[in-house]
Amino acid sequence: MRRLFLWQLSALLLVGIAADALGNSQSPDRPPDSATPPGTSAAETTPATSTPSVTVTGKAPGSEPTVPKLAPDQFTECYGRIGTTGPGVLDWVAMEKCEAQLSRDTRIVIDKCMNRDGQSSPPMAIQACTELLDRKLLEGNQRFYLFVNRARAYFAQGDKQHAIDDYNEAVKVAPKNALSYYNRGVFYALTDVDAALRDFDTALGIDPKLIAALRQRAIIYLTQKNFSSALTDFSEALRLQPKTAALWSERGYVRLLQRDYENAVQDEAEAIRLDPKLARAYFLRGAAFGDLGNSPSAVSDIVTAVGLDPSLDRYVSTKGKTASIALPPL
Repeated sequence: MRRLFLWQLSALLLVGIAADALGNSQSPDRPPDSATPPGTSAAETTPATSTPSVTVTGKAPGSEPTVPKLAPDQFTECYGRIGTTGPGVLDWVAMEKCEAQLSRDTRIVIDKCMNRDGQSSPPMAIQACTELLDRKLLEGNQRFYLFVNRARAYFAQGDKQHAIDDYNEAVKVAPKNALSYYNRGVFYALTDVDAALRDFDTALGIDPKLIAALRQRAIIYLTQKNFSSALTDFSEALRLQPKTAALWSERGYVRLLQRDYENAVQDEAEAIRLDPKLARAYFLRGAAFGDLGNSPSAVSDIVTAVGLDPSLDRYVSTKGKTASIALPPL
């Protein structure tokens, strides 16, 4: 029973790991992490994507249920609770009931660490992840995800040192897992872009198809005005995932910065074809049309973009009959 119990726990956690890997390799959306790379907005998409939600909330600890306290050893815990049905014969029915309860408690703790319901505050997520890590129920690639989630919770409450310590532990326990380096790279992107690039390089060395890492590395290249490398990464991401509108629009963004306006128009047009409600694509195509001297098309696209997303209006300024456009950050 113990072997089956632990297998069930491993399977439960690995579902989250697999979903996260799938989301990060197939979606250009930013990871569900508290750390947002330079040049991006603070808004996060959940996965995510596309991934399981791991973003912690600011919910007051006093309003939350208590995280169950896990026993150091499930089998020993249940063995100590039950009696026997005869000399040396365990009450196996009672044993099974005990292990079922412990299994439920452990699932609750896993859910709180992973923040599956989106309601775990940072202290709750930290407590739940610590419970699992201290009991050492899971090893290797399974434990790395616990460290990553606890790191995000630490970061959410402003404890950057414990956050990076846990990201480092995630790399130690799963040195061949691309997501270990990717998650740490997202954290480093806030303070040390060189370290972030090293981690994204390592992640892509392990998994060249990790689209999220290609995208984040491209964003850093953009902040460094290394447009050719950014274009290469976005182009590779599109080769792997050609039906993602956001990637086409982001490559068009790079081409705008390179003053390759005709190709920028083509990339944004493809983004719009794939997602007719992608406001950013209309806005960027409008900017490209403007630079090509096609004022009617530029105005039409900008009006459409602002209609779909009024927040884009802040990047448009007018003076008399002249309008100037600033590019929003990726």
